[in-house]
Amino acid sequence: MEYSEKVVDHYTNPRNVGKIEDASGVGEVGNPVCGDIMKMFIKVENNIIKDVKFKTFGCGAAIATSSISTEMIKGKTIEEALALKNTDVVNSLGGLPPVKLHCSVLAEEAIHEAIADYYRKERKLSEEEIIKKCNLKEHHCEHCEQ
Repeated sequence: MEYSEKVVDHYTNPRNVGKIEDASGVGEVGNPVCGDIMKMFIKVENNIIKDVKFKTFGCGAAIATSSISTEMIKGKTIEEALALKNTDVVNSLGGLPPVKLHCSVLAEEAIHEAIADYYRKERKLSEEEIIKKCNLKEHHCEHCEQ
C-alpha cells in the first residue's frame, strides 16, 4: 500500500493528540469490525472551535486522518467544521488507498458527533434539529462490512 508523505508525517507525528478535560463536545465513532475508533474533543467559544484534540485506536490512516482533520477545523466556526467533508481530508493528505477511505469518513463523522454533543449540552436545538444540522447517520462502509 502506498501512502503519501503527508499521511506518513501525520501518522508518525500526529497533531492535537489528547483529551480536553472540559470539552464543549465529544464525539466517538468507529467500527469494531475494522478496528478503527476515533474520539474527538472540541472546545467552543463564541461559535469558534478554539481547541480540538483526538484519541484514535486504529491503523496509520486512521491516525493521519484524525490528525489532519483537527488541524483543518481548529480556529473555524461550527458551520465551517460541519462543512468539512471526508474528501477534503483525503485531498489534504494527498490521497489514501481505496481500502483506507473509510478512515476519512470516520474523521468527518467524529467531528459531526462532537458538534452534535456540543449542541446537546447547549440545549438550544431539538434532537431532530441536531441530527439534521450535523448530518448524523450510522457509520457504514463496504470495508467494515467484510
